[in-house]
Amino acid sequence: MSDETIRLVTIGRLVRRRWRLLTILTVVGALVGYGTSVLIPPRYTTSASVLLPGAWEERELLTQTEIATSSVVVDRVAATLGWAGVSGRDLRDRVSATAADGNIIKISGTADTPERAQQLSDRVARQFVTYAAGITKGSTDSEAATETEALRKQVAETNRRITDLAKAADPGQTVESVQARTELENLRTSLEEAMKKLDEADPATDKGNMVVMGPAARPTGEAPPTRTQLIVAGALLFFLLAVICHLVAARMNRRPRTEPEIAAALGSVPLGTVDVPGERSAHRPEGGGPRAWIRRLLGVDGRWDIPTPQRSGDEAGRRIRYRRVCARLREQLPTPRRLLVVVPDGDEVARRAAGQLVAEAKGDPLLRVVEVSVDRPMVPDRDTESGAVVVLSAGSWTAEELTGIAAACADGRHEVVGVVVAGTVRARSTRSADQLPDDATLALAVRGHATGGSA
Repeated sequence: MSDETIRLVTIGRLVRRRWRLLTILTVVGALVGYGTSVLIPPRYTTSASVLLPGAWEERELLTQTEIATSSVVVDRVAATLGWAGVSGRDLRDRVSATAADGNIIKISGTADTPERAQQLSDRVARQFVTYAAGITKGSTDSEAATETEALRKQVAETNRRITDLAKAADPGQTVESVQARTELENLRTSLEEAMKKLDEADPATDKGNMVVMGPAARPTGEAPPTRTQLIVAGALLFFLLAVICHLVAARMNRRPRTEPEIAAALGSVPLGTVDVPGERSAHRPEGGGPRAWIRRLLGVDGRWDIPTPQRSGDEAGRRIRYRRVCARLREQLPTPRRLLVVVPDGDEVARRAAGQLVAEAKGDPLLRVVEVSVDRPMVPDRDTESGAVVVLSAGSWTAEELTGIAAACADGRHEVVGVVVAGTVRARSTRSADQLPDDATLALAVRGHATGGSA
């Protein structure tokens, strides 16, 4: 796992082998999300729209949104609402404004009830219109009044000049005099119409007449995040964290997995790899007590990162591997050939492989099986054995633990003559490979933890 790319098949294997733990953690995450939703009161949001007539530039609209949420407007709203314990500073975080298309300012209000949310949005919209109108009027009245008054004076002076010109024209009824008086009257009429249109098109008047486009709609649902969203988010968060933690732990796992790595940790040479038909409890440590029961209940009493066992050949093919290991031992050892078979305590795969190895050896070499604890390894002192063979499963033990087993063998004056790596496979035949002959059963019946036994 440490040198492999994390693939979907790896995640699928994790979910399949840790589904109980993942389910429990997902439920815990959902409960945490529910608890968070209880602590956070529900909130409702609604909006009121304000129309700004006239021509507005984008930067002017942005200025109006800032005015709508300014402290002056919000403080006025808080004063008119009169909610107990709610000040303008409290409302400032509940009010927002955005500029929409068509010169429309959307003012949103958030409260703990739909009625209050609607009331807040309407009051902010009204106060904004009042305050903005006051700003527009105050900033433009003096300048606009001065310019308009000067223009009216010029128009009045022009009308007097037109009257003087009309009087100075030939009072007769000639064509030229009538035509001149007609043109002067037309000019007077055009000036009056221009002044009327100028008054109607006063930009200050247009921009000051903001309109609230109806009351805000009463919200029918909670504003995000809702209780359902918090529950789903909590469940998903805990599930993803559990998956990530499993993947990181497996990625950081540096336990030896290949024969050369295991042999180097034990300071010996590899003798070969043997197959053991996979069982449900093959990688589950033995033991009892509440902790072991809880681990079995959660499905964490076995390793999840071990690949699915490959399908093996028949039982005869598997026994050939054991016989080849025995042949290599006979070639290395002098007569009489007696060996100590060291199996780490709790390694069920290695224990079954050691039993099969004893059965296939048939007394040559004569093997004595002992199980040693990896926490405090203790190997029986050397008696008539010519050395020790370590049988273990790949990827189950750290290099430090293997070094401790090798040191325990050295303390008992046993030379580690070889390492046998056991792996699980899926048997094709219905007969399990660990159903050993009678002589193998007798050989395993006398094994021990510290004192061992003679086979």
